[in-house]
Amino acid sequence: MRSLLALATALLVGVSANPALAADPDWSLLPGGNQAAQRQAVPQRKTGGYQPWQPALPGPARVVAERWAGARTLDILVSSPSVGRLLPVRILVPRGWSKSAKRTWPVLYLLHGGADDYTSWTRMTDVATFTQNLDALVVMPEAGRAGNYSDWYNGGRGGPPAWARFHTYEVRRLLEIGYRAGTRRAIAGLSMGAYGAMKYAARNPGMFRFVGAYSGIMATELPGIPALIMNAQASEKQDPLALWGDPLRDRKIWAANDPLVLAPGLRGTMIYMSSGTTSFQGPLDPPGSPWHPAHLGEPISAYTAKALDKRLTALRIPHVLNLYGNGTHTWPYWTREFKNSYPMILTALGLPGGGPPTPDVPPTQSDWRLTTS
Repeated sequence: MRSLLALATALLVGVSANPALAADPDWSLLPGGNQAAQRQAVPQRKTGGYQPWQPALPGPARVVAERWAGARTLDILVSSPSVGRLLPVRILVPRGWSKSAKRTWPVLYLLHGGADDYTSWTRMTDVATFTQNLDALVVMPEAGRAGNYSDWYNGGRGGPPAWARFHTYEVRRLLEIGYRAGTRRAIAGLSMGAYGAMKYAARNPGMFRFVGAYSGIMATELPGIPALIMNAQASEKQDPLALWGDPLRDRKIWAANDPLVLAPGLRGTMIYMSSGTTSFQGPLDPPGSPWHPAHLGEPISAYTAKALDKRLTALRIPHVLNLYGNGTHTWPYWTREFKNSYPMILTALGLPGGGPPTPDVPPTQSDWRLTTS
């Protein structure tokens, strides 16, 4: 039973064998002021004021505070009526960016996995260095430990948390209005965030020109998957029925959140999916690393990715599927797959250097399978 629960958590909640660190306890706020001076204020001492996860303020969604967490790392705190909380969003800004610039920039959204937070991409990868010459905004929003990138059903009442509305409407519009974000967008995520990225792209046709999904659930209604999803919610002390209701009684709600059902909405979007297939250690695992039940998320992810691959092929929607065999449910593989798909992201954003995916694993290796259709 414990192994099943760990597997469920790995799948949708997205636990990695690498434990998440505590999320930014000293969220120092420097409202307004000179941007250049604020960048020099890092590290900042706690100054009090608003903090993430406090109740949202009355009124519409708005940015209530900003801070510079690095030379090009801007954190904003959004009061979200959709979620009912103050929620942080991390932005990597490009060279020459300012809130008063006369131009806009394309946007790459990076979604975090479960049991983690908005700092995970910059904490666990070299994304800040890797994108230092990217002429685009890189946006990493908070999504909750088990929010599942969904507007929760809550027994038919709706209401908070409405994570999908927060990301695809509130954050998107605030960035466009106040932070010079353009309308050319790409989105990618890992584990729970991979599911979110694929669903957001499919449910909002044309909103994103690229979607990258690394080791996530790509079909939520296949045999066995609903039980795993509900077990994952229970493991985070959430009501399993609050997310999308009962899988049978509320089948329409489940279908409305299933990338497999929503697949026709992906037409015209560049698609990259990837997953391990075995849960065994692969080339990026240090010798002697202990096995973790979270690694079972890889074959289950592959099971759902194959189903979406078949559906997209039947719909004649071009896509890339990389099933790389051995490899664990950990950041080294997600980082590799992000970088493999990076040329596609550049193409989608209309930036130089774009092209087909560039796998760094020799195609002759036995556990490598890259298919395009």
